[in-house]
Amino acid sequence: MGEVRAKKALGQHFLVDLNIARKICDSLSGGSCPRQADGSTGASADVGPGGASVPCDVLEVGCGMGVLTQFLLKRDDITTYGAEIDTESVEYLHAHFPEFAPRLIEGDFLKLDLRTLFPRGLKIIGNFPYNISSQIFFKVLENRDLVPECVGMIQKEVAVRLAEPPGSKEYGILSVLLQAWYDIEYLFTVNEMVFNPPPKVKSAVIRLRRNRVEQLGCDEKLFVKVVKASFGQRRKMIRNSLRSVFGQFGGAEHPFFTQRAEQLSVADFVELTNWVAANRT
Repeated sequence: MGEVRAKKALGQHFLVDLNIARKICDSLSGGSCPRQADGSTGASADVGPGGASVPCDVLEVGCGMGVLTQFLLKRDDITTYGAEIDTESVEYLHAHFPEFAPRLIEGDFLKLDLRTLFPRGLKIIGNFPYNISSQIFFKVLENRDLVPECVGMIQKEVAVRLAEPPGSKEYGILSVLLQAWYDIEYLFTVNEMVFNPPPKVKSAVIRLRRNRVEQLGCDEKLFVKVVKASFGQRRKMIRNSLRSVFGQFGGAEHPFFTQRAEQLSVADFVELTNWVAANRT
């Protein structure tokens, strides 16, 4: 089977630089899985019966023609699975990586039930399609107890946004939500010309590693609402953004009300969420 034709509707830009693919593969740690078979967590999660080491399950999102897959398959400290929505790519992978075929899932990653497929947990890696990269990270967040690490190549602007600290104009909703649960590293920038077809923007590789936070110390669903509401009107003070969603709070004021959303840290948003819970009418 010949090369797969890149499909614009799927946001496909196939990486062709083997050195970049190897570098992405090497950015993912191996070994430990977040859960044991009984669902518990801990340092022994990567040790099987008799003390044998159990390779961690890794899911590659969007395998394409396997340029990254080939390096992942060479690692003996992980067990590589794939999720690929493009039928043509699936056929290509079956033809060129027959040993991988039993672990290749044909379908939409965003619709996969990760808890059923990977009860022991999984790490996620991939050259993520630009048009769904944010949705991929939201799915990682939903499964944060299962996903200790994620390495992804995405649009550079999005990578910068996710890794930026408070005070930056790029800092936004997904920055706050991800940074609440993950340590985020901007690893390296990738030039347009290492793809076929070349995208119109630069790419970057970032790594998310689960932090030690188990609970935020507030109503976590309300936290998401407060963060989204705060950034809903970016140029306005938080007072106006929150009141448009939650009402007047009986006229009560919080010290953060005169600031803008991008100035607040995760801890600040936790404090603000608890205040909103106590004061909304």
